[in-house]
Amino acid sequence: MRFEFATPARIIFGPGAFRDIGAIAASFGKKALVITSVGGAEPTKLVSQLGEQGLDCAVFPIRGEPTVDQVVEGVGIARANACDFLIGFGGGSAIDMAKAISAMLTNPGELLDYLETIGKGKSITQPAAPVIAIPTTAGTGAEVTRNAVLASLQHKVKASLRSPLMLPRVALVDPELTFSLPAAVTASTGMDALTQVIEPYVSVRANPLTDALCKEAIPRAARSLARAYEHGEDAAAREDMALTSLFGGLALANAGLGAVHGFAAPLGGTFNAPHGALCARLLAPVFEANITALKERQPQNPVLKRYAEISQWLTGDPAASFGDAVQWLYDLCAQLHIPGLADYGMGSKDFDELVAKSAAASSMKANPIQLTSQELGLILRKAL
Repeated sequence: MRFEFATPARIIFGPGAFRDIGAIAASFGKKALVITSVGGAEPTKLVSQLGEQGLDCAVFPIRGEPTVDQVVEGVGIARANACDFLIGFGGGSAIDMAKAISAMLTNPGELLDYLETIGKGKSITQPAAPVIAIPTTAGTGAEVTRNAVLASLQHKVKASLRSPLMLPRVALVDPELTFSLPAAVTASTGMDALTQVIEPYVSVRANPLTDALCKEAIPRAARSLARAYEHGEDAAAREDMALTSLFGGLALANAGLGAVHGFAAPLGGTFNAPHGALCARLLAPVFEANITALKERQPQNPVLKRYAEISQWLTGDPAASFGDAVQWLYDLCAQLHIPGLADYGMGSKDFDELVAKSAAASSMKANPIQLTSQELGLILRKAL
């Protein structure tokens, strides 16, 4: 057995933890670049708390999911304002943007030199500028991952900038920051969080540390996602989902993901759809396809036992079948009012191109079994 487990230097979790941000930030310099999302959590209190510590900041609001062009713009803003460190305040988009800008502030060359898939994929060699990651959604776990997912409008795909040197210095997770999330955002980000504790548990790179995180998180998400969606100020449900998101980020950063995220990257680059909503619609058909393929081609594979455990945790039924779990996932999407992929403009005409791009995605390498083109196409059809 051999594995690596990489995490930020410091993780702070708990209700009210956000109140300590001023003192935490003061150790990183005098001026911060704060990255936020347009329409997301307001940074007013953050800016105020930084000011109380004598810290100045520039605010860079981004619209939608992060793009290659926005990273270039953000690097220019950080340099023009002589920022010492960065704060990603918002969902995964804001945090990924902070990580990408921080890496490009300290490494030579162009962004495309380092991007996977569409770039040269060169290794980042210099430590990124310090990043404090403060999630205001419970979904991506970006506060503890070593990569940033960026959309290239030119290539119509999402690609990762990836290095252990990009891990945030501090991940500050306060469930209270998620209380005011709209129901639709709670649903899509929550389904992303659930996916990110299921996929690492059945990944070919799973290890005992990531297993422990997933075992703890899957039942929490199963009991709390619908509650958080229906009752936004349910503190216990919000805490469960914030912890699921955190644990999912730790798990995926160290064990990888699978076919859901293998599809999500090219889909997100082609269609204007939230990442979490894509994962939500893909989770049940991928779950079913993996089990069917394993039964047919690798019936002795021990990962089938893991799928049985997940089925029990999701449904709360120790006698649950694989089919019960698949139906539970479809029912949850319906309960959360998450639309099918056809609502975002995808149709059967897109299947061939999406299957080809997905098969080459890095996340596919960790899927528990290699799926055929026919199996991948059926997944898309069921997700419509």
